[in-house]
Amino acid sequence: MEPIRSIKGTQDLLPQSSYRWQFAENKIKAISETYGYREIRTPVFESTQLFKRGIGELTDVVSKEMYTFDDRGGTSLTLRPEMTASVMRAWIQNNLGQEGGVQKMYYIGSMFRAENVQKGRLRQFHQWGIELVGSPAPVADAEVIMLMIRTLESFGLKSLKLKINSVGDENCRPVYKEILKDYLRPHFDQLCKTCQGRFETNPMRILDCKNETCKTLIHQAPVITDHLNDECKTHFESVKNLLTAAGIGFEIDPFLVRGLDYYTKTAFEVVSDDLGSQNAVGGGGRYDLLVEQLGGKPTPSVGFAIGIERLLIILEERKLLEDVKPKAPVLFVAAFAQPHIEAMIPIVQQLRGLGIQTEIELLGRSIKAQMREADRLGAQFVVVVGDNEMAQKSVSLKNMKTGDQQQLSFDQLVEFLSGSHE
Repeated sequence: MEPIRSIKGTQDLLPQSSYRWQFAENKIKAISETYGYREIRTPVFESTQLFKRGIGELTDVVSKEMYTFDDRGGTSLTLRPEMTASVMRAWIQNNLGQEGGVQKMYYIGSMFRAENVQKGRLRQFHQWGIELVGSPAPVADAEVIMLMIRTLESFGLKSLKLKINSVGDENCRPVYKEILKDYLRPHFDQLCKTCQGRFETNPMRILDCKNETCKTLIHQAPVITDHLNDECKTHFESVKNLLTAAGIGFEIDPFLVRGLDYYTKTAFEVVSDDLGSQNAVGGGGRYDLLVEQLGGKPTPSVGFAIGIERLLIILEERKLLEDVKPKAPVLFVAAFAQPHIEAMIPIVQQLRGLGIQTEIELLGRSIKAQMREADRLGAQFVVVVGDNEMAQKSVSLKNMKTGDQQQLSFDQLVEFLSGSHE
């Protein structure tokens, strides 16, 4: 019988590498909470309409990449391809706006897109995201960017590139779209089929096309930063000034529009050369219209998301995870026979209850093999238990690093290890 294999575009997170994920996630959570963000968790599937309305039906995400299915009652459901729409749905549904002020939320979770599988891009992937809801001020944009950069730098990353742009708002963007269409119209036949389809309905997405012919055509296209209204222009200047004050370098990319329709004003992206042509680590922007599009009251918001797989790839490429090791046991209990293990179980349970990681022999191997296992696990201490130790209710505790040994009663063993663990 052929074994069943995982689905293409998914991967198993094995014990041999999960500790690196835990290291990254713990650091992300700690820094997010330092900035005052609290965790939110939402269902992995939602009403399909949420993403059609929130992300935009004409985006690649909705039109090509979503995993959508009907449940037994005939309701169309979709595995979440991103989480901002889900967070905003939860914000509206649970009346979080009644708390007043701003809501600062973060999440870490699985997302699903039917993409072409390549380095750092899977069909089930994981994101860390930040949502700051309720502030229209440029300082909110700057804060989430500062949080993103601060977190990436905390991993030892120093040479990432931050790209920023303004994509305007509902007042100036329609004017720019017509200007862009006027420029592209004489070259319509040269556009790829996808961009020809975008021409009337979503022309700004052409600026993000990876087709070489389209990229050449848009190189001389008019840029939206030359056509912002006064409000968007002032907002963008303030964001740039705040980033400069924070010591954060950036590059203005007038063709950065991101892949989702809900962005307004600020859009930004962090890229790394370690990821090849698909080099985005993460990004985000302001989405002042999204809550209203989902049926809530107009609510200014800004946020970002970073792919955790992509982050870990960069950290591995730059050898920044070499010092990250799985947690080693404090004590390994080796025994000559099963009765000796049984006699030590109360002490093992007491140590574990105190938070002291303790391993016991599970395979009935020789003492020599057990000592090799303790060394492989990186145990700090080992005790070997036999008839004499049971009779005297004491053990010889060996320090695996120094080789020193000391004789301790059972009670002294617990007391000593409790002190060394603090």
